[in-house]
Amino acid sequence: MELQFYKYQGTGNDFVIIDNRDNAISLTTEQVHKLCDRRFGIGADGLMLLGSKEGYDFEMVYYNADGRESSMCGNGGRCLVKFAYHMGIHKGKYHFIATDGPHDATIEDNQWVHLKMKDVDGIKQHFSDSILNTGSPHYVKPVGGHKLDHFNVFAEGKAIRYNDTYAKEGINVNFVEELPKGIFVRTYERGVEDETLSCGTGVTASALVFAHNDNGFNRVEVKTLGGHLAVEFDKTGEDTFRNIWLCGPAEFVFKGTINI
Repeated sequence: MELQFYKYQGTGNDFVIIDNRDNAISLTTEQVHKLCDRRFGIGADGLMLLGSKEGYDFEMVYYNADGRESSMCGNGGRCLVKFAYHMGIHKGKYHFIATDGPHDATIEDNQWVHLKMKDVDGIKQHFSDSILNTGSPHYVKPVGGHKLDHFNVFAEGKAIRYNDTYAKEGINVNFVEELPKGIFVRTYERGVEDETLSCGTGVTASALVFAHNDNGFNRVEVKTLGGHLAVEFDKTGEDTFRNIWLCGPAEFVFKGTINI
């Protein structure tokens, strides 16, 4: 089978995208894994299908690089919005459906994509660390002393992701350093089983955890290895957040065909 694919990236988080609005494509776990393989395939952190869904502008179906269908991906969602625009779906505000429910999105100046994330009710504390779900489950661990640049994210993240508590379902692990203006986030992603240059739901989770302001509107500037993002939200209680938006660039890289 010959597939036409498109490659997009959002702050270094890269994705293979396939237009499946005619519902003609069904991929196995092994096929998705091979397509995402950086040596034997196209290479990506994940794969997405652009689908059709009644009542929505499109449907987002997301697979991790290991080939398994997964929970929400924030950077993936932003890239899929830009792909939908390039496929001729032009809207002032997009309304699409993903595995965690409906999402809205806008494209600002044909560059930054603003993606509305799910509401968050509650953050669980584990000593100085935090656990919450922003469409995908996340573990947020502070790293002080300007150490994050040289931190062993792979080893430390893998140890948490595969401990007895999270080994079965998996969890994404974020290490966060506070900056004079904003935060610096590095993430070990389940399904990729490695550090990625950026993780949208992880950036969102980290921004909510490090929101120190009183209730009301917040904007947190976020540095990742792959670039700059921002998270905007209304803090409505001690651990409750509404109107959460993940904002950042999403860019087309290349397109091609591949036989699988």
